Amino acid sequence: MQVPAEGHEPVLLDEVLIHLNPRPGQVFVDCTLGRAGHSSAIAQRLGESGVLIGLDADPRNLIYAKSRLENAPCTVRLFHANFAELEDVLAEANTPLVHGILADLGISTNQLFDPAYGLSFAQEMDLDMRLDPRIRRTAADIVNTTREDDLANILFDFAQERFSRRIARKIADARRQAPITTTERLADLVRSAIPSRGGAPDKIDPATRTFMALRMAVNDELGNLTALLRKAPEHLHPAGGRFGVISFHSTEDRLVKQAFRSLEQTGQASIVTKKPIAPTDDETHRNPRSRSAKLRVIEKLG
Repeated sequence: MQVPAEGHEPVLLDEVLIHLNPRPGQVFVDCTLGRAGHSSAIAQRLGESGVLIGLDADPRNLIYAKSRLENAPCTVRLFHANFAELEDVLAEANTPLVHGILADLGISTNQLFDPAYGLSFAQEMDLDMRLDPRIRRTAADIVNTTREDDLANILFDFAQERFSRRIARKIADARRQAPITTTERLADLVRSAIPSRGGAPDKIDPATRTFMALRMAVNDELGNLTALLRKAPEHLHPAGGRFGVISFHSTEDRLVKQAFRSLEQTGQASIVTKKPIAPTDDETHRNPRSRSAKLRVIEKLG
Protein backbone atom coordinates (compact mmCIF):
# COMPACT_ATOMS: atom_id res chain seq x y z
CA MET A 1 0.00 0.00 0.00
CA GLN A 2 1.28 3.47 -0.93
CA VAL A 3 1.74 5.88 1.98
CA PRO A 4 -0.10 9.20 1.40
CA ALA A 5 1.96 12.37 0.93
CA GLU A 6 1.22 13.53 4.49
CA GLY A 7 1.88 10.06 5.92
CA HIS A 8 -1.79 9.44 6.66
CA GLU A 9 -5.19 10.30 5.19
CA PRO A 10 -7.70 11.45 7.85
CA VAL A 11 -10.73 9.19 8.07
CA LEU A 12 -14.30 10.54 7.93
CA LEU A 13 -13.02 14.10 7.72
CA ASP A 14 -16.17 15.64 6.25
CA GLU A 15 -18.34 13.77 8.73
CA VAL A 16 -16.19 14.96 11.66
CA LEU A 17 -16.57 18.56 10.56
CA ILE A 18 -20.34 18.18 10.15
CA HIS A 19 -21.10 16.40 13.41
CA LEU A 20 -18.55 18.08 15.71
CA ASN A 21 -19.25 21.42 14.00
CA PRO A 22 -16.20 23.47 15.04
CA ARG A 23 -16.88 27.23 14.86
CA PRO A 24 -14.88 30.46 15.13
CA GLY A 25 -13.63 31.27 18.62
CA GLN A 26 -14.12 27.79 20.05
CA VAL A 27 -11.63 25.58 21.87
CA PHE A 28 -11.16 22.12 20.39
CA VAL A 29 -9.07 19.14 21.44
CA ASP A 30 -7.68 16.59 18.99
CA CYS A 31 -6.77 13.71 21.31
CA THR A 32 -5.05 11.77 18.54
CA LEU A 33 -3.24 14.45 16.59
CA GLY A 34 -1.31 12.06 14.33
CA ARG A 35 -0.28 13.80 11.12
CA ALA A 36 -2.71 16.70 11.82
CA GLY A 37 -5.16 15.70 9.08
CA HIS A 38 -8.27 16.34 11.16
CA SER A 39 -6.65 19.20 13.07
CA SER A 40 -5.66 21.14 9.97
CA ALA A 41 -9.28 21.25 8.84
CA ILE A 42 -10.61 21.99 12.34
CA ALA A 43 -8.11 24.84 12.76
CA GLN A 44 -9.48 26.54 9.65
CA ARG A 45 -12.95 26.46 11.18
CA LEU A 46 -11.77 27.88 14.54
CA GLY A 47 -10.24 31.00 13.02
CA GLU A 48 -8.01 33.59 14.66
CA SER A 49 -9.90 33.66 17.96
CA GLY A 50 -10.04 29.87 18.35
CA VAL A 51 -7.73 27.47 20.18
CA LEU A 52 -6.65 24.01 19.06
CA ILE A 53 -5.15 21.67 21.68
CA GLY A 54 -3.45 18.61 20.24
CA LEU A 55 -2.25 15.45 21.99
CA ASP A 56 -0.26 12.55 20.65
CA ALA A 57 1.58 9.69 22.33
CA ASP A 58 4.02 9.48 19.41
CA PRO A 59 6.65 12.26 19.51
CA ARG A 60 7.59 11.65 15.86
CA ASN A 61 4.07 12.43 14.68
CA LEU A 62 3.90 15.33 17.10
CA ILE A 63 6.95 16.95 15.48
CA TYR A 64 5.44 16.49 12.03
CA ALA A 65 2.07 17.88 13.15
CA LYS A 66 3.74 20.92 14.68
CA SER A 67 5.34 21.83 11.36
CA ARG A 68 2.09 21.24 9.48
CA LEU A 69 0.14 23.50 11.85
CA GLU A 70 2.67 26.35 11.88
CA ASN A 71 0.46 28.53 9.69
CA ALA A 72 -2.85 27.58 11.32
CA PRO A 73 -5.09 30.63 11.83
CA CYS A 74 -5.90 29.73 15.44
CA THR A 75 -3.76 29.38 18.56
CA VAL A 76 -2.20 25.90 18.64
CA ARG A 77 -0.96 24.13 21.76
CA LEU A 78 0.56 20.67 21.40
CA PHE A 79 1.37 18.08 24.08
CA HIS A 80 3.20 14.75 24.13
CA ALA A 81 0.54 12.78 25.98
CA ASN A 82 -1.78 9.83 25.68
CA PHE A 83 -5.45 10.75 25.57
CA ALA A 84 -5.89 9.01 28.93
CA GLU A 85 -3.92 12.02 30.24
CA LEU A 86 -6.47 14.51 28.86
CA GLU A 87 -7.32 15.89 32.29
CA ASP A 88 -3.67 16.66 33.06
CA VAL A 89 -3.20 18.32 29.67
CA LEU A 90 -6.23 20.57 30.10
CA ALA A 91 -5.04 21.52 33.57
CA GLU A 92 -1.63 22.46 32.16
CA ALA A 93 -3.33 24.42 29.39
CA ASN A 94 -5.50 26.14 32.01
CA THR A 95 -8.54 25.20 29.94
CA PRO A 96 -10.90 23.04 32.01
CA LEU A 97 -13.80 23.25 29.55
CA VAL A 98 -13.70 22.88 25.76
CA HIS A 99 -16.24 22.96 22.95
CA GLY A 100 -15.18 19.80 21.18
CA ILE A 101 -13.07 16.68 21.63
CA LEU A 102 -12.09 14.24 18.88
CA ALA A 103 -10.39 10.85 19.24
CA ASP A 104 -9.44 8.78 16.17
CA LEU A 105 -8.45 5.37 17.53
CA GLY A 106 -6.68 4.16 14.38
CA ILE A 107 -2.94 4.17 13.90
CA SER A 108 -1.34 6.41 11.28
CA THR A 109 -0.37 4.83 7.96
CA ASN A 110 3.19 6.08 8.36
CA GLN A 111 3.47 4.21 11.67
CA LEU A 112 2.39 0.97 10.06
CA PHE A 113 5.13 1.00 7.45
CA ASP A 114 7.98 2.60 9.40
CA PRO A 115 10.36 -0.09 10.77
CA ALA A 116 10.97 2.10 13.83
CA TYR A 117 7.57 1.02 15.20
CA GLY A 118 7.76 -2.70 14.44
CA LEU A 119 4.06 -2.97 13.63
CA SER A 120 3.88 -4.57 10.21
CA PHE A 121 4.38 -8.02 8.77
CA ALA A 122 4.59 -6.57 5.24
CA GLN A 123 8.35 -6.44 5.74
CA GLU A 124 10.76 -7.74 8.37
CA MET A 125 11.03 -5.44 11.40
CA ASP A 126 12.04 -5.75 15.02
CA LEU A 127 8.97 -6.84 16.99
CA ASP A 128 8.23 -3.70 19.01
CA MET A 129 4.79 -2.04 18.49
CA ARG A 130 5.28 0.79 21.02
CA LEU A 131 3.72 4.04 19.79
CA ASP A 132 4.87 5.94 22.89
CA PRO A 133 8.58 5.64 23.83
CA ARG A 134 7.60 6.00 27.50
CA ILE A 135 6.24 2.44 27.32
CA ARG A 136 8.79 -0.14 28.41
CA ARG A 137 7.27 -3.49 27.41
CA THR A 138 7.49 -4.39 23.73
CA ALA A 139 5.50 -6.91 21.71
CA ALA A 140 8.57 -9.17 21.78
CA ASP A 141 8.47 -9.07 25.58
CA ILE A 142 4.82 -10.15 25.57
CA VAL A 143 5.30 -12.88 22.98
CA ASN A 144 8.35 -14.38 24.68
CA THR A 145 7.42 -14.12 28.38
CA THR A 146 3.61 -14.33 28.68
CA ARG A 147 2.15 -17.65 29.83
CA GLU A 148 0.59 -19.59 26.97
CA ASP A 149 -2.97 -19.37 28.36
CA ASP A 150 -2.64 -15.65 29.04
CA LEU A 151 -1.27 -15.06 25.55
CA ALA A 152 -4.25 -16.87 24.05
CA ASN A 153 -6.57 -14.69 26.13
CA ILE A 154 -4.92 -11.53 24.80
CA LEU A 155 -5.49 -12.67 21.21
CA PHE A 156 -9.10 -13.59 21.85
CA ASP A 157 -10.15 -10.74 24.13
CA PHE A 158 -8.57 -7.93 22.10
CA ALA A 159 -9.07 -9.20 18.55
CA GLN A 160 -11.60 -12.07 18.77
CA GLU A 161 -9.02 -14.39 17.20
CA ARG A 162 -10.90 -17.71 16.96
CA PHE A 163 -7.65 -19.69 16.68
CA SER A 164 -6.06 -18.01 19.69
CA ARG A 165 -5.26 -21.30 21.47
CA ARG A 166 -3.57 -22.80 18.42
CA ILE A 167 -1.54 -19.64 17.85
CA ALA A 168 -0.47 -19.38 21.49
CA ARG A 169 0.63 -23.02 21.46
CA LYS A 170 2.63 -22.51 18.25
CA ILE A 171 4.33 -19.42 19.73
CA ALA A 172 5.09 -21.19 23.02
CA ASP A 173 6.68 -24.12 21.19
CA ALA A 174 8.73 -21.86 18.91
CA ARG A 175 10.08 -19.59 21.65
CA ARG A 176 11.54 -22.59 23.46
CA GLN A 177 13.85 -23.00 20.48
CA ALA A 178 14.75 -19.30 20.11
CA PRO A 179 13.21 -15.95 21.12
CA ILE A 180 10.75 -14.46 18.62
CA THR A 181 12.18 -11.05 17.80
CA THR A 182 10.93 -10.07 14.32
CA THR A 183 7.54 -9.36 12.81
CA GLU A 184 8.25 -11.72 9.93
CA ARG A 185 8.93 -14.72 12.16
CA LEU A 186 5.86 -14.05 14.27
CA ALA A 187 3.64 -13.70 11.21
CA ASP A 188 4.94 -16.97 9.76
CA LEU A 189 4.22 -18.76 13.05
CA VAL A 190 0.67 -17.39 13.18
CA ARG A 191 -0.03 -18.35 9.58
CA SER A 192 1.23 -21.87 10.19
CA ALA A 193 -1.07 -22.24 13.21
CA ILE A 194 -4.26 -21.36 11.33
CA PRO A 195 -5.77 -24.21 9.28
CA SER A 196 -6.14 -23.55 5.57
CA ARG A 197 -9.70 -23.55 4.28
CA GLY A 198 -8.74 -23.96 0.63
CA GLY A 199 -10.38 -22.05 -2.20
CA ALA A 200 -9.78 -18.34 -2.74
CA PRO A 201 -7.19 -16.69 -0.46
CA ASP A 202 -8.42 -14.64 2.50
CA LYS A 203 -8.89 -10.92 1.92
CA ILE A 204 -6.82 -10.14 5.00
CA ASP A 205 -3.62 -11.80 6.14
CA PRO A 206 -4.21 -14.50 8.82
CA ALA A 207 -1.71 -12.72 11.07
CA THR A 208 -3.71 -9.47 11.11
CA ARG A 209 -5.74 -10.14 14.26
CA THR A 210 -2.74 -11.35 16.24
CA PHE A 211 -0.76 -8.24 15.36
CA MET A 212 -3.70 -6.00 16.25
CA ALA A 213 -4.19 -7.70 19.61
CA LEU A 214 -0.51 -7.41 20.51
CA ARG A 215 -0.43 -3.72 19.51
CA MET A 216 -3.47 -3.08 21.70
CA ALA A 217 -1.87 -4.90 24.62
CA VAL A 218 1.49 -3.15 24.29
CA ASN A 219 -0.12 0.30 24.19
CA ASP A 220 -2.93 -0.48 26.68
CA GLU A 221 -5.39 0.84 24.12
CA LEU A 222 -8.58 -0.37 25.80
CA GLY A 223 -7.49 0.86 29.23
CA ASN A 224 -6.65 4.26 27.80
CA LEU A 225 -9.94 4.41 25.89
CA THR A 226 -11.89 3.58 29.05
CA ALA A 227 -10.13 6.42 30.87
CA LEU A 228 -10.89 8.85 28.02
CA LEU A 229 -14.57 7.88 27.88
CA ARG A 230 -14.84 8.45 31.63
CA LYS A 231 -13.09 11.83 31.75
CA ALA A 232 -13.72 13.59 28.43
CA PRO A 233 -17.43 14.39 29.01
CA GLU A 234 -16.55 16.19 32.25
CA HIS A 235 -14.51 18.72 30.24
CA LEU A 236 -17.15 19.61 27.65
CA HIS A 237 -18.91 22.95 27.80
CA PRO A 238 -22.46 22.37 29.08
CA ALA A 239 -25.27 22.74 26.58
CA GLY A 240 -23.43 22.12 23.36
CA GLY A 241 -19.94 20.67 23.83
CA ARG A 242 -19.42 17.68 21.55
CA PHE A 243 -17.27 14.55 21.84
CA GLY A 244 -16.61 12.29 18.86
CA VAL A 245 -14.79 8.96 18.67
CA ILE A 246 -13.74 7.08 15.54
CA SER A 247 -13.26 3.38 16.25
CA PHE A 248 -12.05 0.61 13.97
CA HIS A 249 -13.18 -2.67 15.49
CA SER A 250 -16.03 -4.06 17.51
CA THR A 251 -14.31 -4.10 20.92
CA GLU A 252 -13.58 -0.37 20.76
CA ASP A 253 -16.95 0.50 19.27
CA ARG A 254 -18.79 -1.44 21.96
CA LEU A 255 -17.02 0.51 24.72
CA VAL A 256 -17.87 3.82 23.02
CA LYS A 257 -21.49 2.81 22.41
CA GLN A 258 -21.99 1.71 26.02
CA ALA A 259 -20.36 4.85 27.45
CA PHE A 260 -22.42 7.18 25.25
CA ARG A 261 -25.64 5.31 26.00
CA SER A 262 -24.96 5.57 29.73
CA LEU A 263 -24.42 9.34 29.44
CA GLU A 264 -27.70 9.69 27.57
CA GLN A 265 -29.63 7.54 30.02
CA THR A 266 -28.38 9.59 32.96
CA GLY A 267 -29.29 12.86 31.26
CA GLN A 268 -25.72 14.10 30.89
CA ALA A 269 -25.60 14.06 27.10
CA SER A 270 -27.60 13.35 23.99
CA ILE A 271 -26.41 11.06 21.22
CA VAL A 272 -25.95 13.03 17.99
CA THR A 273 -25.29 9.99 15.80
CA LYS A 274 -28.20 7.62 16.43
CA LYS A 275 -26.35 5.11 14.27
CA PRO A 276 -22.56 5.14 13.84
CA ILE A 277 -21.37 7.06 10.79
CA ALA A 278 -19.44 4.90 8.30
CA PRO A 279 -17.27 5.98 5.35
CA THR A 280 -18.85 6.46 1.94
CA ASP A 281 -18.08 4.06 -0.88
CA ASP A 282 -15.96 6.79 -2.44
CA GLU A 283 -13.82 7.12 0.71
CA THR A 284 -13.29 3.38 1.11
CA HIS A 285 -12.28 3.15 -2.54
CA ARG A 286 -9.82 6.02 -2.10
CA ASN A 287 -8.60 4.85 1.31
CA PRO A 288 -9.24 1.11 1.91
CA ARG A 289 -7.99 1.38 5.52
CA SER A 290 -11.06 3.48 6.33
CA ARG A 291 -13.50 0.65 5.60
CA SER A 292 -14.06 -0.41 9.23
CA ALA A 293 -14.21 3.11 10.71
CA LYS A 294 -17.23 4.17 12.78
CA LEU A 295 -17.86 7.66 14.12
CA ARG A 296 -20.06 8.23 17.19
CA VAL A 297 -20.76 11.69 18.61
CA ILE A 298 -22.48 12.98 21.75
CA GLU A 299 -23.47 16.49 22.84
CA LYS A 300 -23.24 17.65 26.46
CA LEU A 301 -26.48 18.75 28.06
CA GLY A 302 -26.67 21.73 30.38
